[in-house]
Amino acid sequence: MTQPPFYVSPEQVMADRADFARAGIARGRSVVVLGYDEGILLVADNPSSRSLNKISEIYDRIAFAGVGKYNEFENLRVAGIRYADLRGYSYDRSDVTARALANAYAQTLGTVFTQDQKPYEVEIVVAEVGHVVADDRIYRLAYDGSVADEQGWVAVGGDSARLNEILAERWRPGMDLRDAHALAVDVLSLPDEGGEPGDLLPDGALEMAVLERHRTRRCFRRITGPLRDDG
Repeated sequence: MTQPPFYVSPEQVMADRADFARAGIARGRSVVVLGYDEGILLVADNPSSRSLNKISEIYDRIAFAGVGKYNEFENLRVAGIRYADLRGYSYDRSDVTARALANAYAQTLGTVFTQDQKPYEVEIVVAEVGHVVADDRIYRLAYDGSVADEQGWVAVGGDSARLNEILAERWRPGMDLRDAHALAVDVLSLPDEGGEPGDLLPDGALEMAVLERHRTRRCFRRITGPLRDDG
């Protein structure tokens, strides 16, 4: 006797894909992105940062951060660089914006989520530093292509819901780089995020970079040693 074909509703398929992607992202270590008075700080809990970067420069005033499956967010990073270079070459460098890049990423992630067998297990942040604080932009993109325009701070990966609650309580506009750095390290050092109770993660376990608004063109700078804010 022929068995009837196995049927799964579209809603269940989407729910299963979402659960799969969220589980993969939650296993990764977190990234925190914070606005401060002179730019945007990006900090990742990434002990292997010398070889596998979670944070990188995309274009003049734009940076990228990713969590989840490394090869997947690395592919997105490379695609973003190509997109930005082509747009800047074809039109003008000022036409390369975080908003346009976030929209391009959203289309890619949304298509993969709905059409491919397996969704991307990634969550990414696209940040752009403006000439003034009001022009700073931080976009958070989820595995399904949804985009959130964050105001001043965001955490992705790990227990991001808990980290964002803490950031909502402690982040304040106009904080300087050292205060922003201290807040990011405190959050990433929570026991559930890889730290030991009462201890802060050492700089060697962190990948750090800044987008500095006072720079004339390339605003991205990696911080490879002790924090310094003298540019």
